[in-house]
Amino acid sequence: GWLPAPLFYSFVFVFTVFVCTVLGADRDAVGQAKEESSSRERDPIVVTADAIRIHQTAPVFDGHNDLPWALRKSGSAVGKIDLRKNQPDLHTDIPRLRTGGVGAQFWSVYVPVSTATQNNALTTTLEQIAVVRELTKQYSDVFELAMTAEDVKRISGKGKIASLIGVEGGHSIENSINVLRQLYREGARYMTLTHSMSLDWADSSTDDPISGGLSPFGEEIIQEMNRLGMIVDLSHVSAACMRKALAITEAPVMFSHSSAHAVANHPRNVPDDVLLLTKQNGGVVMVNFFSDYVHPIDAARSLKRTARREKLNELYPDDQEKARSALRQWELKNPRSQRCTVHDLLDHIDHIVKVAGVDHVGLGSDFDGVPALPSQLADVSTYPVITQGLLDRGYHERDIRKVLGGNVMRVFEQVERVSSKLSQQK
Repeated sequence: GWLPAPLFYSFVFVFTVFVCTVLGADRDAVGQAKEESSSRERDPIVVTADAIRIHQTAPVFDGHNDLPWALRKSGSAVGKIDLRKNQPDLHTDIPRLRTGGVGAQFWSVYVPVSTATQNNALTTTLEQIAVVRELTKQYSDVFELAMTAEDVKRISGKGKIASLIGVEGGHSIENSINVLRQLYREGARYMTLTHSMSLDWADSSTDDPISGGLSPFGEEIIQEMNRLGMIVDLSHVSAACMRKALAITEAPVMFSHSSAHAVANHPRNVPDDVLLLTKQNGGVVMVNFFSDYVHPIDAARSLKRTARREKLNELYPDDQEKARSALRQWELKNPRSQRCTVHDLLDHIDHIVKVAGVDHVGLGSDFDGVPALPSQLADVSTYPVITQGLLDRGYHERDIRKVLGGNVMRVFEQVERVSSKLSQQK
């Protein structure tokens, strides 16, 4: 009753307008601040002395590099190319490996799935293993072949790059457990169960399923890998195969070059439920750098490209060159977004850490095996950019060391312990 009614309601109206205006302005300011903060977070990363220091004492252990096949595809034998010099046509050479702080590398001895139908998968795989061995001989002061986790520590401790062999695709064993054992004796320390083609014992993420994920023979393969001490690699396999393999294996698994499905919707990436299963298993997901698996827009384009390629193969079953030409025309009209940056890769690391924990993520670049990479991650010299990005996001140094290589070392050591236990039981 201290103001007449008309004046009271006028006061309320004016006050309400004032409050809404001020709060609206505050909300705009907050929104603008958030946008500016987000924009700053997406600015190019500037590597500091802290990141370099970490790399000097925490060498990178990368899960997947396709240099051996890149050399073969280019027609360059190991002896005809000088990796001590910069190689602009490759992602990998010795000076850039040194700049990137690489201390251990799984070299992929990939061979195309077409070798399975040509009955020369094993022969070609052995030739690729010979390439890795030749690299370690020609550059013996830089590379040394590692067979055990202890070898990795010893070799990297000497300032050399521990070189390990990873078989990319179970087609290489030609449906033979004896061949699996042979490849282990030749130095293979992981095998990716499939590549792009489903096998009659394991399903690929990019082919029609024929094995229900994993067949009984596929289970035998995993059990033998556990016994041998060969890491089970679940990159490239279907989600059903991932789940079945994780239910069978007694040792931790790895995804040598896969990213998070929740961040970029691509079948090559790992779903959240599998991330949780990997945490329970003690395994590690090593994020892939390929733009099609990292950036959501590029992932969507990649799926459309796959559908177009399959359609063209149906239209021109007897003219593969015509199908390839038509696909190239589609690619010219539908280019990648060119928006993928190192920040998108860091988003994958963040997501895996959020779901599975920081003990279960690593780096699996796929250098020299992919046609497009995030900005600031052009080659093997750029790992410190990731380290700096993690520092910028508030990661503690001890956790960054896990991501750079500590986690995959733990997996390797645990796989060896399981192998020792199983061998004693037999």
